[in-house]
Amino acid sequence: MQSIIGWDIGGAHLKATRWEDGRIVKVAQVACPLWLGLDELHRSFAEAKTLVGSASLNAATMTAELCDAFASREEGVNGVAALAVQELAPARVVFYAGPEGFVELPAVAANAAKIASANWHATASYVGLTHQNALFVDMGSTTSDLIPIIAGKVKTQGYSDASRLANGELVYAGAVRSYLMSSGLKLVPFAGRWVPLMNEWFAASCDVYRLLGELPEDADVMETADGREKTVEASKARLARMLGYDGHEAGLATWQQLARYFAEVQLRDLTDAAHLILSRGEIGEAAPIVGAGAGRFVVKRLAGRLNRPFIDFSDLIEALPEVRTKACDCAPASAVAFLIASQFRAG
Repeated sequence: MQSIIGWDIGGAHLKATRWEDGRIVKVAQVACPLWLGLDELHRSFAEAKTLVGSASLNAATMTAELCDAFASREEGVNGVAALAVQELAPARVVFYAGPEGFVELPAVAANAAKIASANWHATASYVGLTHQNALFVDMGSTTSDLIPIIAGKVKTQGYSDASRLANGELVYAGAVRSYLMSSGLKLVPFAGRWVPLMNEWFAASCDVYRLLGELPEDADVMETADGREKTVEASKARLARMLGYDGHEAGLATWQQLARYFAEVQLRDLTDAAHLILSRGEIGEAAPIVGAGAGRFVVKRLAGRLNRPFIDFSDLIEALPEVRTKACDCAPASAVAFLIASQFRAG
């Protein structure tokens, strides 16, 4: 069978997985700060193509339409799709439209609402092929998707980002790009007292997990808040700045304790959302949590909180050993590659 490249086109990252002979053999994740303009997406495609090559068939999903480079989501879907076709020509490109399956460029406009931010649906649909009853949680760099799988099918109460946010199925909690100022906290515990938190983008969740030694390798590909290094020492300085301190004014253990608090608050947000979904009574008590994304180490912790088995998405796919972890980090790109491949086999 022909090679396939799965694409997940985001407003901060472009992710690609190369499928050959039933398994993922190459993976790429490159920075794509689309808010700086469409030239960033052209640049990101060029970089990604050097890493995964080309293929006669490309399957794409997206969240990039949300970027404020576009006046509306519909404009974004049409613009991103047209750009992808241009970048990948002369190869065939199909776009994931959720329940409608895959569509080609002439049908994109009519299916824009289904294509918009449907990457979660692609991965959850793939999980449904192996698990009849589960809570699928994909924690990426910026957001987390919590998706009920019932009778092997995606069963959310919302589909759009707005409706999923309202139903606890989309949480702005990510392992890399969650800005600490947006955590909802006004006070944090520090040196035995509650200290006000500065409402400035001085640090992000990548700094938290780097200080704790948990940030996955190569997960943080964006520029840091201050443009400085991606080291423990630099993350300590950024975290300290959130409280108006310099890093040298306390020991590493003190800043790590503060980082644990931020991590705990993020986990609480996910736990609350999971409890809301579980309260519907559709997911059985023994059903597992299936985790994907760069933050699945947090999802595993969530499964422990909920007293449920944890299954890593990487165990559900075929991939070369050296790319298996990254293929799970880029789960939607992997999922669309496998889904379109199965469609062609069935045909």
